[in-house]
Order: sequence, then C-alpha cells, then structure tokens
Amino acid sequence: MPDETARPGTSALTVLLLASTLGVMGGATIAPVIEVMRQSLGVGGTEAGLVLTAHSLAIAVVSPLVGRAVDRFGPRLPLALGLVVYGLGGGAGMVIDSYPLLFASRLVLGVGAAAVFTCSTASLLGLYRGDLRDRVMGWRTTATTAGGFLYPLVAGALGNHSWHAPFAVYLIAMPLGVATFLVLPPGMRVGGEGSRSQEGGKGGAIRLLRERPLVTALCGLWVATTGLMMVLAVSLPRRLDQLGIHDTLVVALYGTVLASGAASVVGLTYARLTARLGYTVLMRIAALCWTLAFLVFAVAEHPAVLLAVPVLTGLGTGITMPTLTVLVDRSVPPEQRGTATSLQATALFGGQFASPLVFGPLVDATSLGAAALIAAAGTAAILLALFRLKDPRDLGAADAPDAVKPETGRDDRARRRT
Repeated sequence: MPDETARPGTSALTVLLLASTLGVMGGATIAPVIEVMRQSLGVGGTEAGLVLTAHSLAIAVVSPLVGRAVDRFGPRLPLALGLVVYGLGGGAGMVIDSYPLLFASRLVLGVGAAAVFTCSTASLLGLYRGDLRDRVMGWRTTATTAGGFLYPLVAGALGNHSWHAPFAVYLIAMPLGVATFLVLPPGMRVGGEGSRSQEGGKGGAIRLLRERPLVTALCGLWVATTGLMMVLAVSLPRRLDQLGIHDTLVVALYGTVLASGAASVVGLTYARLTARLGYTVLMRIAALCWTLAFLVFAVAEHPAVLLAVPVLTGLGTGITMPTLTVLVDRSVPPEQRGTATSLQATALFGGQFASPLVFGPLVDATSLGAAALIAAAGTAAILLALFRLKDPRDLGAADAPDAVKPETGRDDRARRRT
C-alpha cells in the first residue's frame, strides 16, 4: 500500500499553516477601517474598493511566474522572500497619507502574497495524499479563516485609534519569513522526484490550461465566486454605516470574524463532510449559502438580521476553498503542481480585483440592495450549473492518472492503465 504522505516534520507543517493564516489578510485586515479611510482620503466607493483589492491584481499577474519557479526550484526560498515582501508592503500603510502611494504599497503587498499563497498551498498539496490530504486541506482552511478571525479583530480594535494602525498587523509576516527559511528543508520539492525533467512540467500556465480543460473550468469557478464574494466584503461596512454602526471593532465582527468562524468549523470537519457527501454536493451547498446571503443582505433593514450574511458566506467559503484547491491539484500531474496552484491564485485574486470595477459603478448607479440582488442571480446561476456537473472525483481521475483515491482503490488501476 502506498504511503499517503511524505510525513514532513511538525515544525514544517506549523510554518506552512501559519503562512496560510495570511491568505485572507490582504483585504480583510483593513476592511473594518475602509469607510473611515475612504472619508479621510476623500475618495469614492470604487477607489476605496480598489485599496482592498489592489494586491489581488499583483497576485493575479505574478502568481504564474511564482508557480513556474516552485516547479523548477522548490518553494522554500520563494516563500521566505515572499513573506518578507508581504510584511514590508503591507506595513507601509502605517505611514502613508496619499492614495496613489497607498495603492502602490498594496501592489507590493500583492507580490509577496503571490509567493505566500502559491508556495504554501503547493507545499501542503505535495506533502500529503489521499484522505490525509483532505484532512490537512481542512486544517489549512481553518488556519486561513482563523487568520480572518484574529487579524481583522485586532485591526478593528486598532482602527479606533487611527486608520493607519491596522496596517501594523501585516508586519507579522517578516519573522515568519525568517522561520520559513530556517525550518523548511533546502531540497524540498512539491512535484516528486525528477519533476524538473518531466515533459508534463514544460510549457507553463498557457499550455496547462490548453491541455487540461477541467483546470480551466475550475479556475473560471474561482473567478466567479471570489468576484461575487467581494461584493459583500466591500458593501457590508458601507451598509452598516448606513444603519448607524460606526465602531470599527463591530464592523470587524460583522464583516470578517463571523464569516471566518463559520468557515473554521467547516475546515475542522471537512474530511468527514467530503467522505459523506462528496465534492459536488458540497459545492452546491456552498452556492446555496451564498445565494441566501445576498438575498438577506438585499432585504435586511436591521443590523441583527445582517448577522446571517457573514455566517452564510463563511460556510460557503469554508467548503469552496479546500474543494476547489484539491480538485485543481487532482487534475494535473505532480510536476505541474506549482503552476496549477498559481493559476488558482490568479483566478481567485483576479476575481477579487475585478469585482469593485464591475460592481462599484453599479452600486453608485443603483443601490447596495440592487447590486446584491444581481450578485444573488450570479450565485444562483452557479448553483444551477453545479447540478449539471458530474462527480469531480471521477473527472479528476481521468485527467490526473496519479490522483490518489484510497477510498475506492481505483488509483492503482488508473496508474496501471496509463
């Protein structure tokens, strides 16, 4: 029976999970003060939304380059350097009072975030297999959403002193970068032995998308879902302000803490949920949660009713993050793991960046409620499309001969046929 995991040391797993906590910090950390910042800088809603998502543009552009480097040279050095750049770019907001400079610092943050997301994700996918990989990806979701719980809570408290103060939270990445360099083994690879010489590792992201249509479809789903979810991230603080909620700590509770708590619960039980329900059913549940969240947001006239919005959003996110990550990885050969992971980052953060460009003018021309109803129509369309989707585990087996399915035993037979 094949070994299900490379069994890295506990310290390496700890560092990778800690790096994963930074995954949602890019925009979530400053989300509680975004309305205060907008008023202080004298900018409109679209410009304020771009502060939340500017780093996403850099991630979308840089990630394929990071993924190619990971496939060729391993994740250790790119991850360590990325964490340092992440801390510098994010922490710069502590001393910036100009919108153009703040936007530029968010792009620097995105360069570091591209390395953090791609390297940490590819490392965890490469180190674990089978049921254990589902469990570890659930832990990663919990770690990511725990960061989404803790960091915005701290930022919200700091935001009551100054809108600059929450940017100090980003500095935590710098000592973590040093720890990464010291803890991860220098020769660590994410694609297995001989991955650099495999034919499948050549051609980069464009060739991968051309040869693996399932990866293209899954990345498209990343773009759609994250773009729609950013509507709530940008609009919820503004809606709370309309309802008389101005305390940034309370805004943090609504906007990120409740969502992260719900997603963390899903992450802790993800392996069991997957074994019982399967990937397709879980994705349908996620799309249903998002649709309900937008409908509640559109009609709610009291802050207490809005509490349901981040909870529903968190449940959907907690399901989607590990599911799409595992499915994309199962759809490619191991030697292209870094590139495939980077494509997820490009899709995920590209959707985030595009969202305020699409929905910002829509909100300005109509209302927050109208934009939420349009977004609800989008998530409902995703839900209907998922009812036409075959079991992604079977699709993954067809596209990725190395996919491990210990629960069915079909992985060995698939490898023998190929």
